[in-house]
Amino acid sequence: MALNIKDFATLVRDQATAIQGRAAGLVDFTIGSLMRAIVEANAGVLQWVQQLIVTLLAATRAATCSGADLDSWMADFGFIRLSAGFATGSVTYSRFTATNSALVPIGALVGSSDGSQQYAVTIDTTNAYYNASLGGYLVPAGVASVTVPVLATNAGAAGNALAGTVTVIVGGISGIDTVTNALPFANGVDAESDSAFRARFVLWVQSLSKGTKAAIGYALASMQQGVTYTLTENQDYGGNLLYGYFYAVVDDGSGAPSSTFLTSAASAIEAVRPFTSRYGVFAPTLLTANVSMTISTDATVTHSVVVANVVAALQAYIASLKLGQILPYTQLAAVAYGVSPAITNVSGVLLNSSTADLSANQKQVIRPGSIVVA
Repeated sequence: MALNIKDFATLVRDQATAIQGRAAGLVDFTIGSLMRAIVEANAGVLQWVQQLIVTLLAATRAATCSGADLDSWMADFGFIRLSAGFATGSVTYSRFTATNSALVPIGALVGSSDGSQQYAVTIDTTNAYYNASLGGYLVPAGVASVTVPVLATNAGAAGNALAGTVTVIVGGISGIDTVTNALPFANGVDAESDSAFRARFVLWVQSLSKGTKAAIGYALASMQQGVTYTLTENQDYGGNLLYGYFYAVVDDGSGAPSSTFLTSAASAIEAVRPFTSRYGVFAPTLLTANVSMTISTDATVTHSVVVANVVAALQAYIASLKLGQILPYTQLAAVAYGVSPAITNVSGVLLNSSTADLSANQKQVIRPGSIVVA
């Protein structure tokens, strides 16, 4: 039922009309009069009460509440929001003179060039330079550089970084002069949004009967943030008819999920699959999108800065594509134009050396490869 919300002027007018209709004579409602002041005071209180009612009604429904109120509503069903994920990657420490040994300690901090993000060195026992007794990575004399894994200190998508943007050694390390990241940082995701939280709750309700397609979908979607999947029934992976069998192609957002992730996906399916049914879990086939284009900019901006922003926007757009989603050729120019109004022209757009869409089937996912913008 919709509420009939009234503004301040309407509340004052309705009160004045009601009082004048019941009073034996004329009542003074001119500005500054006692009766006008009382009516306006009442209207202010009524507006406050109206807002309390609206806020209460919004908080009592999952469709309208948000943030902590939505978490509280879902908690009544034991349903928890998926947390944010930490960005991961690797950095290379280098030095100008390799005469003596140097130690990169576990927990050493590096930062992005703009100072907005920091990353801590983590343990990798398979790294040839890792030394457990020294608590870090020992760079021997004569070795000019060492590459080590790092983890963002704060969870969230803001921790993802483009190649070559993590260049600050926080606090300094004796014997080490520079640091950089040759590859982008990935896996950083924000906490599950309210809309995604609600959508997953609907999947959960639909899955309560178990043994259904919705149940399997919910189990996979609840593994972690950024999971996409496709489910194919009564076919084997090769496309042959096979009753009683289904397969899932599951991606963690990277396009190349680990064997550990695929094992976890199989365990999630096993918990809800129908009795006597058979299934398989597969990683997606990766399709690489190589993009090249030329942009023109006006004199109000620095061309190289806009080029870097266009590259970042194209990488982010292509990386957001889900399993089976095509990459439209014409969308590439649209993404570039959307970066800045200072872009006056986009030309020479090529997608994998052609001018056609890049299609993906239910087994494939498209991810960015070489992005060249001039």
